[in-house]
This record gives sequence, C-alpha cells and structure tokens, in this order.
Amino acid sequence: MTLKKILTAMLLTAIVATGSVWAYSKFQEKNPLTYTQKANSLFKNAKYSEGNPPAPMVDFEKAATKATPAVVHIKTVLKATQTADMSQIPDPFRQFFGPGFGDGDQNSMPDQKASGSGVIITSDGYIVTNNHVVDGAKEVTVTLNDKNDYKAKVVGTDPSTDLAVVKIDAKDLPYITFANSDDVHLGQWVLAIGYPLNLETTVTSGIVSAKARNIGINSRNSSSAIESFIQTDAAVNPGNSGGALVNTDGDLIGINSAIASPTGSYAGYAYAIPSNLVQRVANDIIKYGSAKRAYLGIMFPNDQLSAEERAKNNIKDGNGVFVMDVAKGSAAEEAGIQKGDFVTKLNGVTLNSGTELMGRIGSLHPGDKIDITYTHNGSEKAATITLKGSSGTYASVKEQVIDQLGASFENLDKDKASKLNISSGVVVKQLGQGVLTDQTRIKEGFIITKVNGNKVSTVDELKDALKNAGNSAIISGIYPNNPQEEYKYALNDLNG
Repeated sequence: MTLKKILTAMLLTAIVATGSVWAYSKFQEKNPLTYTQKANSLFKNAKYSEGNPPAPMVDFEKAATKATPAVVHIKTVLKATQTADMSQIPDPFRQFFGPGFGDGDQNSMPDQKASGSGVIITSDGYIVTNNHVVDGAKEVTVTLNDKNDYKAKVVGTDPSTDLAVVKIDAKDLPYITFANSDDVHLGQWVLAIGYPLNLETTVTSGIVSAKARNIGINSRNSSSAIESFIQTDAAVNPGNSGGALVNTDGDLIGINSAIASPTGSYAGYAYAIPSNLVQRVANDIIKYGSAKRAYLGIMFPNDQLSAEERAKNNIKDGNGVFVMDVAKGSAAEEAGIQKGDFVTKLNGVTLNSGTELMGRIGSLHPGDKIDITYTHNGSEKAATITLKGSSGTYASVKEQVIDQLGASFENLDKDKASKLNISSGVVVKQLGQGVLTDQTRIKEGFIITKVNGNKVSTVDELKDALKNAGNSAIISGIYPNNPQEEYKYALNDLNG
C-alpha cells in the first residue's frame, strides 16, 4: 500500500507539472510582453539609437576665446557724499559711528569704489558700458584682459538706454564684432562675459529665454526710457553690468545691464541691451557726444495689461501694436496712422508688442526711412515713413490727456473726496506710454492734489500748473487705499 501511494503521488505530480508547462506555453503565445521580451525590446531600442546619435555639443570654447580679450574690468571712484547732522545723536550711541562724526553740521563720507565691466568696440580704445557703471564717477580705470591698467575718460552717456562710452589712450586693441540682434531667437545659446563680484574674467552660459522685455528699470533715470531687453538665464551678478552677451560665434548680441533678483544676486534671469541699439547709441556718442533718438509718434498700451484692464480702457485685441493715440506733427501722423489702428510690421518684420516696436525704432536715427504696415478698420495699409527727432504732441486719449504725460485724467468726485478727507483732486484714469510711465511708478487711480506745492482741483488746473512749471515739476497726491500717506513724483523734460 505504501509503494502504491508513492507511485500514485509521483504520477499526479508528473501530470500537474506537464499541465503547468503546457498552460504557460499557451499563456506566452497570447502575452508576448514578458520581462525577457521587454529586455530584448529595450536592447533593440538602444541599438536603434546608436544609428541616430544625439546632436553634437555646442562649442563654447571658440566663442569665449574670441570674445574675452575684448571684455574689460571697469573700476570707478565715486564722488564723496554728505551725511546728515550727527551731532543730534545722543553721546551713548555716537561711539558706533566712529571719530569725526557729529563735529559739524554735515560730514563727508569717504570716496566710494565700485566696479563693472565694459566691451572694447574699436581698436583705438573706445569702450561701451552701462551708464550706471560710470554715473557719478570722478575716476575711471580700465583693466584689460591682459591685466594692463589705463585711466579712462567718459566720452558720453545716455540714461534712456543705460549706455555710456569711455575712452582709453591705446592702440591695436582687440575689439568685439557686432552681430544683428534682430536675428536672435528664443532658445539660442549665449555666453555672458564680465567681471562679477570683483572676480577675474568670468564666462557663463545660458539660452535666450525671452526677447523685447520691458522691466521699467531705465525710467528711474530718464524721461524717455528705451527698454527692449534680451532675457537670458546665463548667470549674471553685480559687476557683470556693461559686459558682453555673445552668441556661439563670439559676436556681440547684447550688453548685460540688469538682473531680476529678490536678493541682489543671480536668481535665474538677466537682461541685456540688444546690440543693434548698443551700436547706434555708441556710434552717436562717439560722433556727436550724445545719442540722437528717433521717434515714430504713437502711444501704445503697456504690454503687461490684463485682459480686464484692456477692456476697461477700450484697448482692442488684434495682431500687432494697438495705437492709443497719434502725436500731432509726428512721423506716424504724416504716414496716415490713426488712433485705433494696429501697427503690424516694421520693414517687413512682424511686430508682437509695443516693447518690440520701441526697441526697433530705438536702434534707428532721425531721418531714417522705414516701411510700416498697419491695419485700419480691418484693411491692411503700408507706408514709407521718415523718422523724426521728436515725438510730437499727443492730442487725446479717451476724454482728456495732458500732452506728453501719456495719461487720461478726470476730476475727483466730491463724495469720494469727502470720504478720503481731502477737498479735491485729479484722478489718473488711464496710463499709456509717456512721461508718467517713463519717469515714475505711478499707478492708475492715483489722485493728484498738488503741483510744485500748489493745490490743483481740476484737470484744467493741472494742465495750467504743468504748463507754467517750466521744464520740471513735482506732483503730489495720494492713493485711495492709503489716503494718510502723501506720495511725490518728479517729472522732467516737460514742455520740451
């Protein structure tokens, strides 16, 4: 019985094993994607990729070798400044301010040192840099890539573009070659070259992440700022200002000027002035001592306006740059462009934003002829325009506009004035491109109460006060959400 049971068990085991093999083979036929099959498939994919190798790596070495000799270190000594009267500080605290403080009405701070970068653009020593690198400097020293030092003089500056030209007495210098910045495209590899953080020549790489950026930084120092920056993610830090942004051929596509950062150091984005604008301004400064700016003479909305803000301000949607107003006597008016039109192309190149238009016009000279394409009531029109050296005078946007301020205004409602505990004022209703946006950070809804300390109650009074102010004025007022605090804004180059 025992032997019989054993044989029976062995027979059953054999039957089960045979059945399992048969069932597994049938399963394989219906389900071929097993681990082994996947491994074979992966191997085939890898083998396939061998026949399609990845694109070759970008060669940064040649570009860096070509461009770095033309990038210089600029060191400045800034004029001494005055501090407040320290004699009012109680004796127990004056020790923290050091000897000499508080001995008079005012005290001189020692000369301050700063540094930035620059780019040699001619073999005989003309160097382009940022205006803010040399602004206020009483001494400028240029250190070349070969470590030789030269005293430099400031030839001229242009705060509207944040550019300047300095000159050293030297010959046979290596100089940069200008590329056409209009040909720069998104995703293009670039190198930033300069002297950040007082280091020696430093090269970083990145890509062009945006074009025609307006970040409002030049309006701090200019009434007619031009901004159409190339945005890049190449690492740029303090000290890179005035340095080169080059393509992979080592040619200049921009001058590094600003960074977007909550800390003051690199945080992902940097901004460069396009080379076409740099070349125009630098050549003007070398030839004339200052930049000669061209104007088209149209007012266009801020590119950052939301859909709700555009609707509120009757800004139409369409291809190109919406014309909010046309200046009287301007090149645009002579070409037949009217309020409500869309400027769609400049010299055959499609325009997508007002900032892009401003950048392209900014790279041209008064007297230059351009081909403009625009749409009027849905019909496409074309004109050849001769640019002028002044913007002309703006007539009206919506109800009332005060010349070149680039805004519309209305009298403050008496009930609202009472709630804000003021007698009267003038409300900034709509902001376009003009002096207010160029020179200040004023926002829509601001209530103007004074001009040069004199009260204004109506739009007409505001207009008269500004006309009588001469070339500059201080406007004062409040914001409805914070009526207890008075804000003041300085306006320059009025009635010019």
